[in-house]
Amino acid sequence: MAKAWHLTSRPQGLPTIDNFALRDLPDAPLEKDQIRVRNLWLSVDPYMRSRMNDAKSYAPSFPIDQPMTGGAIGEVVESRMDGFETGDLILHMGGWRDGGIIGLDMMPNKLPAEALAADMSPQTFLHNMGLTGGTAWIGLLRIAAAKPGDTIFVSAAAGAVGSAVVQIAKAREMTVIGSAGGAEKCAWVKDLGADAVVDYKAGPVLPALTEALRDLGKAGIDVYFDNVGGEHLDAAFAHANDFARFAICGMIDVYNDGKAQEMAYLVRAIPARIRMEGFIYTDQLIEYMEEFHADMAGLIASGAVTMRETVYDGLASAPDAFLGLFSGQNIGKMLVRL
Repeated sequence: MAKAWHLTSRPQGLPTIDNFALRDLPDAPLEKDQIRVRNLWLSVDPYMRSRMNDAKSYAPSFPIDQPMTGGAIGEVVESRMDGFETGDLILHMGGWRDGGIIGLDMMPNKLPAEALAADMSPQTFLHNMGLTGGTAWIGLLRIAAAKPGDTIFVSAAAGAVGSAVVQIAKAREMTVIGSAGGAEKCAWVKDLGADAVVDYKAGPVLPALTEALRDLGKAGIDVYFDNVGGEHLDAAFAHANDFARFAICGMIDVYNDGKAQEMAYLVRAIPARIRMEGFIYTDQLIEYMEEFHADMAGLIASGAVTMRETVYDGLASAPDAFLGLFSGQNIGKMLVRL
């Protein structure tokens, strides 16, 4: 019998294992437009934290005592849905479980045969060819309209989204300053091609960004890709060139405590004519998906874009993998392998 993680209570601050329960899923014969799936890989992502609150957001809240959902790669073991056959590998939203019955509401999509034939690993569609890679590509190239010659500052540059931003920017001849926490993460960001790296665990971000810009001979930044908020965002305001563009992807710094953002340099938005735009990947999905997939597939095939995976094993480890996102345990994409 399949099992799934359920949210049993709304977290106050950082979630704990007490907010979750692993329970059996009911089994039943398939109805029309249903698939029985065996999951192979699960994705855990920071945005899932907001879904644990009982508050209006761009993604619906997880209902209490119901199976949780999220991105997953699975194998079809039985199908009554047109276009899907036993053995197909699919990307779908029936995550946080080891398998079971999914319907059209879980948005199943077959993995492209050409990608699998080119030896692209299935879980790539949970990162560089999926949510995180698409977020990086759309945010950098469409929301921020970054172009060759721009100077880019990206926070959480050792994460799944941030590391993709670094590599996409370098492939388009931009100067990149990444921020990451700790020597190992900073070294990896440098290996990805970043021209400079700020270690936010070594001291305040603002003076470190000042030093990086001076060493690179740059007057300031043209684009800021924000995954963190807080002092990273404020440092970006302090060093923004005229007409800089800020793509606001996430603010993991405040996801659990909801603290107010102290923006000492926000006033620079006026004289520098800074454009700041929050965005959601799914808003741009239809317009840019085909272009994104074609471009990213080429970057991956050429070796210009890679991903480091932090993998937890077994369904029982899913909450630990999720909580690890908030203590910096991942380098690259956090995944659960079943």
